Amino acid sequence: MKNTCMRAVALAAASLIGANVCAQSNVTIYGVADTAMVYASNQGGNSNTYMRSGNLSASKIGFQGVEDLGGDLKALFLLESGFELDSGAQSSAGSLFNRQAYVGLQSKAYGTLTAGRQYTPSYLLVGSLASSNIVTGATGAHPGDIDGLDTTVRISNALTYSMPAWRGLQASAQYGFGEAADGNAIGSSFGAAVKYSASPAEFALGYLKLRNGDTGTGWNGASGSFGISAINQGYASAESAQFITAAARYTVGKLMVGANASNVQYEAGSRSAFRDTAILNTVGLISSYQLTPRWFLGAAYSDTRATRANDIGSRASYKQLSLEQTYMFSKRTSFYIVEARQLARGQTLGKDGSIVNAVASVGDSQNGTPSSNGGQTVVMAGLKHSF
Repeated sequence: MKNTCMRAVALAAASLIGANVCAQSNVTIYGVADTAMVYASNQGGNSNTYMRSGNLSASKIGFQGVEDLGGDLKALFLLESGFELDSGAQSSAGSLFNRQAYVGLQSKAYGTLTAGRQYTPSYLLVGSLASSNIVTGATGAHPGDIDGLDTTVRISNALTYSMPAWRGLQASAQYGFGEAADGNAIGSSFGAAVKYSASPAEFALGYLKLRNGDTGTGWNGASGSFGISAINQGYASAESAQFITAAARYTVGKLMVGANASNVQYEAGSRSAFRDTAILNTVGLISSYQLTPRWFLGAAYSDTRATRANDIGSRASYKQLSLEQTYMFSKRTSFYIVEARQLARGQTLGKDGSIVNAVASVGDSQNGTPSSNGGQTVVMAGLKHSF
């Protein structure tokens, strides 16, 4: 009798433990480990061979959870942290979940509402059809990622609504709170995007406005900021930045072709280091081909041009070509080679607002290490594993 009771107690305990495990099964741990050996022809005047993390895809680890609340309602959360695989350091010092951190509610009938640090609707919908997310990674992003179609723009203190997908149509809107008690919404942001998929074609259009305020001390928006590079460092003191983006692609069999475009405007305030609104327009082409079940080939070309303003006589232009060859050992592990070349011409503004010659800075992989002249070549060979 005693043994029977003991077995009953053990069975009950095992059942409780099993129930707890099942309750936690809706939490998923995922991530990417990506590193490569890189050769850059010119970084500040010298060539460099080094190891770099997050080339084809950013190295990261994430935690994603969903709880069924009954009926049509679910609770969800996502925490995502970027890290440097070559050193083990956080991608952003002092920010554990620098990539994404949000909680929200989801309904198939009414859509999804999330709050926290999030990607922009333009990145999620338009960027999904652009170069860095389809081919070549950060090396193939538009110069300096000036239009935020890669991941240099993330919005903190953001509230995002995404409508339910309807007949191939997706739409999302986002507001980032500046959290300044001044009544002028300084530091706030607003973004929206729409995407339509009707196989074999897809189209997307996005808008983003970041408000910095008339500080004259560089970007300090509470909700979001943009990537700073040699392409746009002269406009970091902008009162606001506006991004209009568009992309389309067409897939037939193993071949994909696409096009994208963006208009970026840095608006001057009374204390900015520049006077006139600076406008940079970019057009791009992308293509990929699944040569075999294991070999994937990709290419991206972009042409970025600035308008004449702020006493610049020869406007800056940046032409960039990126190529990718990837061999997939499995669905999760691949070896890749990426090559890119950028040519910069004309003049732009330096950090202090003075007129300087434009220098090359490939994609957003070289944002902190531009060339000393108008040319830069980058070659990467790396290994990527997703889990």
